[in-house]
Amino acid sequence: MRHPENGIPTTPTVQVIERLFALMDVLASREEAISLKEISEKTGLHPSTAHRILNDLAIGRFVDRPQPGNYRLGMRLLELGNLVKNRLNVRDAALGPMRELHRLTQQPVNLSMRQGDEIVYVERSFSERSGMQVIRAIGGRAPLHLTSVGKLFLAADDIQKVRAYAARTGLSGHTKNSLTQLPALERELGKVRRDAYANDNEELELGVRCMAAGIYDDQGKLVAGLSISAPAGRLDEAWLDKLKATTREISQNLGYQPLKS
Repeated sequence: MRHPENGIPTTPTVQVIERLFALMDVLASREEAISLKEISEKTGLHPSTAHRILNDLAIGRFVDRPQPGNYRLGMRLLELGNLVKNRLNVRDAALGPMRELHRLTQQPVNLSMRQGDEIVYVERSFSERSGMQVIRAIGGRAPLHLTSVGKLFLAADDIQKVRAYAARTGLSGHTKNSLTQLPALERELGKVRRDAYANDNEELELGVRCMAAGIYDDQGKLVAGLSISAPAGRLDEAWLDKLKATTREISQNLGYQPLKS
């Protein structure tokens, strides 16, 4: 078969796709536009072949031609990327990793998000064998300062916002362990920022302790938290590494890329 316009023999579909991917990878490697000559050298494609594929991509706005003979990635990719991003759901991204973390710990694993001055439990992985009956149900709410995930969100706020939260809520407590004084809460949030995880030491409910780590989106924003709940005497600090690894996996599923040191 030959190309209907220029008579050049067409390549098999799979080979065309492979060449298309090679061209896109080269364009993605540079922020500025790249000349056809350089693209041809980097991909090993003949200039006429690269030119033909790039022109087809330009028609679909997958590639832009800011100047004749120069190419860069097009705005259509941004449009498609935003569609994919909008489809990404924290719960969907978290569910599989949550189940695996529950399998490893045999304790309830809770996914929570912030709504105003509270956290809302949006998903759980648990089994009846865990022996944990005192757990907030999906859709349940709890004050930020009394929960491990809530402390993650407060720690992400600046001092003024934390003090405004304390003024609004009065820092009411549920147990004798609840942090009801601002200085104690601020010290606790300092530890959360330093250690990148948070604890609930029977502050919401007596007999229940939790540890939590944050989930971040592609903009580096804290969007949710994952917590392990256990009877007070059975919360194992060795679970922390597994918890952090799970939240890293979920964050990466949402497009998060940690800053390289």
